Amino acid sequence: MVTGAGGQLGVDLCRLLEADERVHAWAGLTRAELDVTDPARVRAVVRDQARPAKIQGGLVVVNTAAWTDVDGAESDEAGAYAVNAAAPAHLAAACAEVGATMVHISTDYVFDGAADKPYETDHPTAPRSAYGRTKLAGEQAVLALCPSSCVVRTAWVYGASGRNFVRTIARLARERDTLAVVDDQRGSPTWSVDLAAGLIDLVSAAGAGRAASGIYHCTGGGDTTWFGFARAIVAELGMDPEKVRPTTTDAFPRPAPRPSYSVLSPRSWTDAGLRPLRPWREALAAAFAQSGDVLRA
Repeated sequence: MVTGAGGQLGVDLCRLLEADERVHAWAGLTRAELDVTDPARVRAVVRDQARPAKIQGGLVVVNTAAWTDVDGAESDEAGAYAVNAAAPAHLAAACAEVGATMVHISTDYVFDGAADKPYETDHPTAPRSAYGRTKLAGEQAVLALCPSSCVVRTAWVYGASGRNFVRTIARLARERDTLAVVDDQRGSPTWSVDLAAGLIDLVSAAGAGRAASGIYHCTGGGDTTWFGFARAIVAELGMDPEKVRPTTTDAFPRPAPRPSYSVLSPRSWTDAGLRPLRPWREALAAAFAQSGDVLRA
């Protein structure tokens, strides 16, 4: 069962599940079909899904529903908490009640962004924003209420659905002669299609007993800055990357502080025998080859 099936990651996950021969039965529920902030509704839906799932070896709930408006969370932390922390707790409690497994998606924002080498899963968390605090609370609730769960932290996700950095840069590149993009924030761009495929591999490995419960990091391979990412996007558009100019975070103040370093170590992923995601630049080219018309729109 996929929650948040209408979102950026949820759309791609459902599409891949539809084509995956390893998956015998699944359901993708959008926000309209399942309000994850409603505990009674969550419990009822999980119970309903668990009954037929017993025949196929048990229910797995992949929670892709999230409040992703980082700046909006600063002015409405309670609203972000309801979606990012309370809702995962409702799902985890319901999963524990029926013996289901939960896979919950989290973020690099649980760290302070002050590191100078990739974050391991056991690195101390220290979120600096309301978004990061609510996502960390969600992680903690899931692992406490449903210990068989997996929490997957990712970063810099983009895809053909919804708003994201790739689509924003594509639009601005058409509208402006030059673009100023920060060059002092570093992370790993992650194509939602690759992340969705990785999640399916994790679910399969967990079901076969090859992947333990706990925290995993999963992002595109390698790292860059937003400036480097923007230049690559402009190149994929067939434009001159030189139109993208470097600038600093201080030149573009935002309500929520951005981590200067968001690179997540893939060690937890590869140690579990899971295939690492392809290098971010290769994935970006594949994304434009598959969904270029949408990404350019």
